[in-house]
Amino acid sequence: MTTRKRDFYEVLGVSRNASDEDLKKAFRRLAFEYHPDRNKENGAEDKFKEINEAYQVLSDQDKRARYDQFGHAGLSGSAGSGFGGFDNMGGFGDIFDSFFGGAGFGRTNNRRNSSVRGSDLQYTMSVKFEEAIFGTEKQFDIRRIESCGRCRGSKSEPGAEIETCSTCSGTGQIRRSQQSVLGQFVQVADCNSCRGDGKTIKEYCKQCRGQGRERRSRTMAVTVPPGIEEDTQIRLTGEGEHGVNGGPSGDLYVAFQIEDHDYFVREGINIKSRLPINMAEASLGATISVPTMEGNQDIDIPAGTQNGQMFRIKGGGVAQLRGSRRGDQIVTVEVKIPSKLSSQQKELLEQLKDTLAEEKLESEAGFFDRFKNTFGS
Repeated sequence: MTTRKRDFYEVLGVSRNASDEDLKKAFRRLAFEYHPDRNKENGAEDKFKEINEAYQVLSDQDKRARYDQFGHAGLSGSAGSGFGGFDNMGGFGDIFDSFFGGAGFGRTNNRRNSSVRGSDLQYTMSVKFEEAIFGTEKQFDIRRIESCGRCRGSKSEPGAEIETCSTCSGTGQIRRSQQSVLGQFVQVADCNSCRGDGKTIKEYCKQCRGQGRERRSRTMAVTVPPGIEEDTQIRLTGEGEHGVNGGPSGDLYVAFQIEDHDYFVREGINIKSRLPINMAEASLGATISVPTMEGNQDIDIPAGTQNGQMFRIKGGGVAQLRGSRRGDQIVTVEVKIPSKLSSQQKELLEQLKDTLAEEKLESEAGFFDRFKNTFGS
């Protein structure tokens, strides 16, 4: 009797539209749970093979496409068949390294002695509104892990004797072979005698206590380009934490937090502002000096300007970060109604009110005439 193969998505416990990252996370979790050297329950070994086969198919774009269209029949024997030997472990390399601290199934991996890239760092910088518009150069302080300034990463006191570890013969690792149902399993662990260094240090560095690295404060500088936005990051290559055993340094990413301005508001490459004017200026028109990012500039307010009307100052905005354009300044008029009037102002407004009342009656009469014509009354 042939056993029906389970759906690969069901095996990994993911949906059919799962991303590569979703597949990897599910595989890591299940592989850790059902690895035969960790799980001695009956069926764990078969479950482990099933998980591996499912992941080998779904993590390969071509195989996944065939599987999605034709199911198991579409693989025609090309899918991952259990383990099929351990020379090609597919996605298992990093699983064994992270779960078991070394290589699995006979693979040699001297990670402690190999060079490792330093970690990336991120720094969030606060910049003023004007600095983000015009650009600037700023200094800032960070703390990062660097090679020890005393031992230069050697971990030993300057001049102290260093010998090759006799226990591991300089490899930094000890191999232990075990026999399992899957064959011979070689577990590799750091050498206890040299702490995985492959060398015996007679006297460890007093400054870093034999770590080879230390945390230090550094003053850095970054050029903030004109038009920078909060969702932009600048990468300073090689300014992250130092690598291990001669590995390259990581990168430093500088993000920005832009302070608000009392008068201006940024909207993309445009700058918005509000301009309060009085009733007379709105009614009669006026030339008014308007604050801009580069000083005051006169604009003409035409007679009859309404509250909320907008005027555009060409080129008064922000330089495009990746381009040659420059935005505009959008000025919105706010017609202010006075809350207190002098006796003279009241008298003048009373006279004006009578005049406006006559215009209002004429306007309303015309409106009702049009209303009647429209509805045939």
